[in-house]
Amino acid sequence: MPDATPVIDMWAPIVPSREIAAHIRDHFPQAMSGYLRVFFKQDPDPETFRKMADAMVQDDETILRALDEAAIDRALITGFDETSTAGSAFVTNEAVAAIAERHPTRFVPFAGADVMRGAAAVREFEHWVRDRGFRGLSLRPFMIGALATDRHYYPFYEKCVELGVPLSIHASANWTTERPSDLGHPRHFDAVACDFPELVLILSHAGYPWVLEACLAAWKHPNLYLELAAHRPRYFTAPGAGWEPLLRYGQTTIQDKVLYGTGSFLLGRSPGELVAEFRKLPIEPDVMEKWLYRNAARVLGLD
Repeated sequence: MPDATPVIDMWAPIVPSREIAAHIRDHFPQAMSGYLRVFFKQDPDPETFRKMADAMVQDDETILRALDEAAIDRALITGFDETSTAGSAFVTNEAVAAIAERHPTRFVPFAGADVMRGAAAVREFEHWVRDRGFRGLSLRPFMIGALATDRHYYPFYEKCVELGVPLSIHASANWTTERPSDLGHPRHFDAVACDFPELVLILSHAGYPWVLEACLAAWKHPNLYLELAAHRPRYFTAPGAGWEPLLRYGQTTIQDKVLYGTGSFLLGRSPGELVAEFRKLPIEPDVMEKWLYRNAARVLGLD
């Protein structure tokens, strides 16, 4: 498959637009301070992040140029609202809407929702989908502090099914020092898919390091998908890295269930560099096209 194969980036949650950067500058959750230490090799304190946010702001032209250089046709961006459990919304839906509405053919907005607020938050989520054109919901159990099987989530699962939109949910280890990584274990999402078989469920970060369990869940449930963002593609083939089940089953039984995402903000690499690494993986060309574009287009209703 030629390198011109288009890409749908299914996890580019934080683009450095002026609205998003201005908000996250002063709303970095203390619980996520470990991410500064692990991904950015910075002191884990809010002032460090404020300086980073000030330095990262880009105009729309620069942001879109980076997408073009990576052949990214569309990128999923999202709000993160865990106000009840983290003190504030890290990324507001309004900030996401601002750039998505300026460039509706380039960005796919997903909403954040504070699930602990119950019915009021469900109504707000519905507003973002029905009235503002958002295409899905994004949740992070490790910031909510409750397993995905907790009943606080269930009205939101039901609303996603009713609205016909997917849910992207963090399914991986986390780098906080306050929340257990087990919150992201694939077994919890297996249970959710049993209770909500119609829910289109995207396991963000592919359940790493529990990749085999995630692959089996995707094989088992027709509407469960794996998204690969926030991991350097160059390490997918490294011995002992743990991606062997994906490279095997992802080209056979679940080749229609894998979605690519860059996570470039966390990895500190340009989208173009990450996509170039991904294209070098030993993946059959027709499967590579599915992973980069066709599967995501189907999930998002773009095909």
